[in-house]
Amino acid sequence: MKADIDQTQLYSHPVERVWAALTSSSALAAWLMPNDFEPVVGHHFSLRTRPAPGFDGIVHCQVVEMEPPSRMVWTWAGGTIDTTVTFTLEAVDGGTRLRMRQVGFHGLGAQLTRRILASGYPRILRQLLPAYLDREAGSGASARPADAECASGGRAYLGLIRRWRHALSR
Repeated sequence: MKADIDQTQLYSHPVERVWAALTSSSALAAWLMPNDFEPVVGHHFSLRTRPAPGFDGIVHCQVVEMEPPSRMVWTWAGGTIDTTVTFTLEAVDGGTRLRMRQVGFHGLGAQLTRRILASGYPRILRQLLPAYLDREAGSGASARPADAECASGGRAYLGLIRRWRHALSR
C-alpha cells in the first residue's frame, strides 16, 4: 500500500509568484486555510478549519526547512496523523512545476486520513491555487475572496473528513 501523497502540478506563473502563494499567510488563507504561518525555519503555526467528529479543526505545523524559492518543508499533525509536507518548485518552460509530497502516514487511522487528503489535494492544487495565482496576476475571472472562517481549501478538507466519518459510521 502506498504510504504517502505525491502530487505534481504545472502552473503558467513564474516561480516567484508560486513561491509567494506558498509562503504568505494571507495567500495560504486565500487558497488553503486560515493560518498564522511565517516563512521562518522553526516557526510553529496552525492551519484552521471547522471541526468535525474526531478532528478539532486544527492542523499543527512547523517550518523545518526553507530554500527560497525552490523548497519548503513543514511538519503537519492533526487528528490521526503526524506527517511531513515538502513543497518543491522548479522553473519550466512557460511557468512552474510544483511537487507537493506528504509522508509519514503510519497506522490504520493515518492511512484513512491519507486517502481523504489524497482525494482533496487535486482540487486544491488544480483549482484553488491556480485561481489564486490567476487573481494575483490579474488574469483570472473575478473570484470571490476567501471566506474569513474557512478558506476554500479548508472547506474541501473538511468535506472530505465528513464523508470519511459518515462512511465509517455505516
